[in-house]
Amino acid sequence: MKNTASQCMVVATLITNIVFAAAFTLPGGYNQNTGIPFFRKEPSLIIFVISDAVSLISSSTSILMFLSILTSRYAERDFLESLPKKLMFGLATLFLSINVTMMVAFSASFFVLYDKKVEWVPITITSLAGMPVILFAILQFVSI
Repeated sequence: MKNTASQCMVVATLITNIVFAAAFTLPGGYNQNTGIPFFRKEPSLIIFVISDAVSLISSSTSILMFLSILTSRYAERDFLESLPKKLMFGLATLFLSINVTMMVAFSASFFVLYDKKVEWVPITITSLAGMPVILFAILQFVSI
């Protein structure tokens, strides 16, 4: 459990760094004179910002859950109740951060950047971005 928590904490930390940086490098960039994002009124940019924030919050929560596992006192009772619950909650928030909100932010950025004339590009990419989420769910619930 300690090795799993340690490795997942590394992944969660990397995700936190990525989504933190993405929050300040918005798709389309900023107006150099005013500092306001070019596409600030686009619904896709709002979706990008919200999903990026949720990804940051959930990956930070995941880091804290894994840290609480690593700093646990490892009593016998902890292995029966507390630690498995912490591990499951940490994995769930890591899944939310990586597979759900990061893919939504990725897809929303394509809708911000591509012109309405080539709308098939972000639609195709969004469809493909949903595949890891679906694949992970299938692998978790179906035994192969």
